[in-house]
Amino acid sequence: MIDISILALKNAVLASVADSRYVFMMVNEFLKKSGKAPLFNVRVVGLNGEVRLNGELFSIHPDAMIGDIKYTNLVIIPALSGDIFTATNVNLKYVSWINEQYKNGAEVASLCTGAFLLAFSGLLKDRQCTTHWLYADEFRHHYASVTLVDEKAITDQHRLYSSGGSNSWWSLLLHLVEKYAGREIAIYTAKYFVVDLDRNTQSPFIIFNGRKDHGDEVIIKSQEFIEQNYREKFAVDELASRFDLTRRTFERKFKKGTRNTVAEYIQRVKIEAAKKQLEIGRKPIMEIMLDVGYSDVPTFRDIFKRITGMTPVEYKQKYNKQDGNS
Repeated sequence: MIDISILALKNAVLASVADSRYVFMMVNEFLKKSGKAPLFNVRVVGLNGEVRLNGELFSIHPDAMIGDIKYTNLVIIPALSGDIFTATNVNLKYVSWINEQYKNGAEVASLCTGAFLLAFSGLLKDRQCTTHWLYADEFRHHYASVTLVDEKAITDQHRLYSSGGSNSWWSLLLHLVEKYAGREIAIYTAKYFVVDLDRNTQSPFIIFNGRKDHGDEVIIKSQEFIEQNYREKFAVDELASRFDLTRRTFERKFKKGTRNTVAEYIQRVKIEAAKKQLEIGRKPIMEIMLDVGYSDVPTFRDIFKRITGMTPVEYKQKYNKQDGNS
């Protein structure tokens, strides 16, 4: 039997706990119906007999206390809700137990914002991880030693797993089912729950909203200028001169404040504007390309695909039900 321990964290997202338990319990049922033995021993484990979740609207009664679990094969860290750093700090008592289990050979999987607790454990140092795209800047700021690949739906590296925003945890759960129970059972499980089996990116779902809480008023003004004039073409030298800075100083301050280079920021603002037009309008893609300041089709297509994981045509077909064939 494969022992799975789902952490009953304070401020956990209830659905991430429930979905994790339900998936593996149902896989046991699928195996039994096919004449095979159940594979998973699934337990929700906590620090005490009742754990309050989601601002104390819900509570969980764990199956076992972590002190009673000497060894487990897989630890699942659920998503966290509310203020992410408060939610991490109130669960630090789990960290030493997670590290001990990993040291003893267990695998550890974080769902969505649960990556913050996994990163705090130190296990992700110099390794890859993903999390909800909305928290990407905060994660990079606080865990600079971790390579955040927030465009990915899941990561799998050195017995450590992570998933992206919200429902991406289904991709990770199915990935784990396939690893432990095989491809056939994973496909059946995906069909049963009516979810995509092999979704590997969350790039199309990312909404770019430039970070402005850094306090540098000059850089904030430069961000606002870019956002208000994204249709125009302007060089970095021009922007630096406009705000009375040398190019080197401007680029350094801009990257420090926004966590994007100037060129990256301009591209992301333009592509976000293009995405919105593709979602709600009837304009041809060529016209949208010109509207957001690009004149070269291959360049626009390549940058759009790099940022969203899809071509402009694919994006419009997926999100614009008015005119999906333009």
